[in-house]
Amino acid sequence: MLKHLNYLPKHVLGLHAVGDITNNEYEQVLKPLLGDHIRENGKINFLLILETDIKDFDAGAWCGNIGIGLKYLTKWSKLAIVTDQKGMREFSHLFKYILPGHYRGYRLEDLDEAIKWITEK
Repeated sequence: MLKHLNYLPKHVLGLHAVGDITNNEYEQVLKPLLGDHIRENGKINFLLILETDIKDFDAGAWCGNIGIGLKYLTKWSKLAIVTDQKGMREFSHLFKYILPGHYRGYRLEDLDEAIKWITEK
């Protein structure tokens, strides 16, 4: 399930991923939020709290994730991935070689630090 973190400042889009993540959720939750965010802000500052195993993303969600990354290739400004999965935190550092912008991975216990970083203008 993808939950919108609506308590963040307007220039930051945040999602909390728990349990199974499907392509339908990408279509129903992420795409509309991301489209609105880009229209309002021009750039993407994105916080993802990942409290689900990466295996809980179905194939459609993975394809949707890749598609979104490519569709908005020039819009990425900052991305923070907050998870206790070390591999995912390290994976977030690879984004700097693929997408423009700044990327950081954080442990769940460092969520406040991640929010501080992603909300800085």
